[in-house]
Amino acid sequence: MTTREILDQFPKLSALVVGDICLDRWCTYDPSTAEPSRETGIPRIGVIATEVTPGAGGTVANNLAALGVGKTAVLGTVGDDGFSYELTRALEARGIEASLLVRTSGIQTFTYTKVINTDTGEEDRPRIDFINTCPLAAEIEQEVISRLRSFAPEVDVLLVADQAETDHGGVVTPAVRRTIEEIAAGDPRKVVWVDSRMRPETFRRTIIKPNDEEARAACQRLFGRTDFGALRAHATAPLLIITHGGDGALIVSEAGEQWVPTRRVEKPVDICGAGDSFSAGAALAYAVTRDPAEAVRFGNRVASITIMKRGTGTASPQEVIAAE
Repeated sequence: MTTREILDQFPKLSALVVGDICLDRWCTYDPSTAEPSRETGIPRIGVIATEVTPGAGGTVANNLAALGVGKTAVLGTVGDDGFSYELTRALEARGIEASLLVRTSGIQTFTYTKVINTDTGEEDRPRIDFINTCPLAAEIEQEVISRLRSFAPEVDVLLVADQAETDHGGVVTPAVRRTIEEIAAGDPRKVVWVDSRMRPETFRRTIIKPNDEEARAACQRLFGRTDFGALRAHATAPLLIITHGGDGALIVSEAGEQWVPTRRVEKPVDICGAGDSFSAGAALAYAVTRDPAEAVRFGNRVASITIMKRGTGTASPQEVIAAE
């Protein structure tokens, strides 16, 4: 299929992103306003402008919507706080259904705050991240599972964003993982695509997309050696897709391994969110073509566009066609 033919099918698809749906806050500060606090003597960071965008799983959803998917929704947890209002507003402004988010006062909204120097345009101060380190309350976990079971049958593509880097506090708990496995086993035609930073080996029966570092770390935890074929077999994954940044990706299936190169992009502007844009593009292309190599090529093309934009950029269908 041509790129245009693939893109023409996207409006017929529906997608759900489940997992850690985050708020990205891009705060621009003016160094000239950094006089010490009168009360404490600590220099301040004077923020003069703030932009908010969906982050983590929200970045995946943002890319799905930008590519023209017929319906995109997110399922995760948010706090009963101002950040949840900003996140909901940012999602809905992009045409992403946010009504499945489970709101609770027991957590804070997962938020990344990035501090950017107005003079240089660079992020040069420590991030201020609002994270959760305690296990989800049982009733919240059950509500996530209930909404997942209810809504998953309605979508063609289910993408799992296991972004949390803490042992506890993420949305994708063991019980949620088991539910995802049940959904994948119950409907083999549904594309169930997992991106997990810290735990890719804990998923079963799904397409798993780690990067090379994450895949090697998972192999070491399981086997004490690097063996991607064994990792795929352990996870009973129909596909294990290991991304290698600008070099391409390795597809591992029951039939063996296949390397798919990509066109290297010189001097990328910002690689933040590249993996998310790859996942969005590749999962959709696989839903249309059922060709892993074609899906990887499409995902790499989408990522090659987004890394030339500041922040967690997206790619439009017109940009994808122009990038052929």
